[in-house]
Amino acid sequence: MTIPDLPNPIDYAVPGFILLIIIEMIWAKRRAPEKYEPKDTLTSLAFGLGSTVAGLFVASGVIAVSLWAYDFRLMTIPFAWWAWILCFFIDDLAYYAFHRSAHRVRWFWASHVNHHSSQHYNLSTALRQTWTGFFAISFIFRVPLLFLGFHPAMVAFIGAVNLIYQFWIHTEAIDRFPRWFEAVMNTPSHHRVHHATNPRYLDRNYAGVFIIWDRMFGTFTQEVYEEPIRYGIVKQLGTFNLLWSVFHEWVGIAQDVWSAPWRHKLGYIWRQPGWTHDGSRETSDTIRQRWQEEQAWKTSTSSSSAADPVAAQPQAG
Repeated sequence: MTIPDLPNPIDYAVPGFILLIIIEMIWAKRRAPEKYEPKDTLTSLAFGLGSTVAGLFVASGVIAVSLWAYDFRLMTIPFAWWAWILCFFIDDLAYYAFHRSAHRVRWFWASHVNHHSSQHYNLSTALRQTWTGFFAISFIFRVPLLFLGFHPAMVAFIGAVNLIYQFWIHTEAIDRFPRWFEAVMNTPSHHRVHHATNPRYLDRNYAGVFIIWDRMFGTFTQEVYEEPIRYGIVKQLGTFNLLWSVFHEWVGIAQDVWSAPWRHKLGYIWRQPGWTHDGSRETSDTIRQRWQEEQAWKTSTSSSSAADPVAAQPQAG
């Protein structure tokens, strides 16, 4: 099998990223200046630069693991046109599995939380990529593609294309697309939901390119115009300190594991973010459950008032 010499598509996409950020900044200055905050944007740019440097340091390790996994492949899939399409779909499903795990398992969240640390949502936010992905072994979610028989070069190229697609959906400058497009593809509207801290939206819309995975696995939620989105993380950092932004969750894990009783130590690594053995914090599930109960109570109260308007009126003392 002839292995093509594939470029890194991100190298070609970077100038486009910069141009689009500049265009969005111009739009924001005229229409919505609050969408960009200078310190926040600088932090995002520093995240992107640091992630690139970190990637260079661990590249050899990723390549070694990829080649090792490929040696155990079930078959050899050629560099045919249909293989590229198939790889793209399977890789996007693998990304969904990774992304969902990155929000549901604290170990993976410690690396992924970097991407959600901004309280602003613009194209520069997309640059907030992890520095510790290799340490968190996040690459294991793409290993099954190598076992199937997709060449590491193809998987790496497709993964980069997937990442490039996700750049443009980090914006509030675009509203919604036609229904048919929103039904299949991940869009700015869908991804705004994913970056929200509102209880309605927590841990939803994990898609990379195709929103169909969220629809299939019950994790899709539509953006609601009546409820403005609040961005960031449940417990906001409150600082633009770059190193703290990058490593704060790893520090939190270490502190919790150190102080927890022995039988609960692994729980602070492999259970949900926010989980505690004594229930002293909240997970996204408990936050959403409390919100749903509040909504149900409000609905029942409104229904009771509508059914008995006399009872709803204040009584004379």
